[in-house]
Amino acid sequence: MLQLPPLSLYIHIPWCIQKCPYCDFNSHAVKQGIPEQEYIAHLLADLDLDLEYVQGRTLHSIFIGGGTPSVFSAEGIAAILDGVQSRIAFAADIEITMEANPGTVEAERFAGYVKAGVSRFSIGVQSFQNDKLTRLGRIHQGAEASNAAQLATALLTNSPLKSFNLDLMHGLPEQSIDDALSDLQQAIALQPPHLSWYQLTIEPNTAFASKPPVLPEDDILWDIQEQGHALLTAAGYQQYETSAYAKVGFQCRHNLNYWRFGDYLGIGCGAHGKITLPEHGHIVRTVKVKHPKGYMDLSKAYLDSATPVPSDELPFEYFMNRFRLLETCSIAEFTAYTGLPAATVEPILVKAMQLGLVNQQDQHYQITPHGVRYLNDLLQMFL
Repeated sequence: MLQLPPLSLYIHIPWCIQKCPYCDFNSHAVKQGIPEQEYIAHLLADLDLDLEYVQGRTLHSIFIGGGTPSVFSAEGIAAILDGVQSRIAFAADIEITMEANPGTVEAERFAGYVKAGVSRFSIGVQSFQNDKLTRLGRIHQGAEASNAAQLATALLTNSPLKSFNLDLMHGLPEQSIDDALSDLQQAIALQPPHLSWYQLTIEPNTAFASKPPVLPEDDILWDIQEQGHALLTAAGYQQYETSAYAKVGFQCRHNLNYWRFGDYLGIGCGAHGKITLPEHGHIVRTVKVKHPKGYMDLSKAYLDSATPVPSDELPFEYFMNRFRLLETCSIAEFTAYTGLPAATVEPILVKAMQLGLVNQQDQHYQITPHGVRYLNDLLQMFL
């Protein structure tokens, strides 16, 4: 019998000022203004159609992503959150994260977003070096990124804001080890409670894919990761996920729910959802209509597809998420959240232990540093 996991909500706002060449997210550059009020109405109508999936649960977390959600007004964000809360009960300690651009105009709105209900910001810094920001197609400069982080820090002591994250990339075009570590040192100096630090990858159907930049060689990338990890650890950050570090107690609850194979509703253009249906004995992946024009066309449904996950794909799906986390996971949780017996994966886990990719303590399994380095090889074993 499948067990209902915690429930989160992802809200997608697809517009941004300009499309970055590395970005493969569903985002659209603003050309003729943003239909904010119209889109909000559609978001809430979309949510109405998904309410059957709530199944009596409260919302554990909300993540407003994009695009650049901070192109919406504080009043617009308040209307969205008020509309959600009128439909689904919030957990007493709900975490509400909003992605934000560090440009000055958006930064000045931070206090308004907090008043609207946002309790956590994820600020898309990527780099503090202006030449690298230009190469990445970002519209802000390094000084604006620092200012946004300082404003968020001030709000931690003077408002209901609970935390903020700085999003930082490494392995940038023609980036040296010194460049990468300098970015990281500047981020650490701003003392964010949470740091997402991930390597740039070239994704299909992006501008970088059609005209690839020169990226650092693998040996340099590995040195950046090792030395950067040492810097972060020395500064009091704990790595809890493949690309995420946090001070104690400041892990991103929304992302933890993803990686722990929790459920989440997805509303907005191209938003993905994952829903457990115990009465049907399966898990469903949902995808909403991708393009804003099609999404807001009242003659069409918001849902693009709802696909049950085949039982033989569930081990891969589960561990693809679970082994992003460095914490232990129990075989009992695997059974509860997939409905599959432990025997389905125990031979694979034994083989993974023999290869030094996973450790076992009682009925709990944990990815090893060797497993983190060869994560793709580990996950292939579950296919």
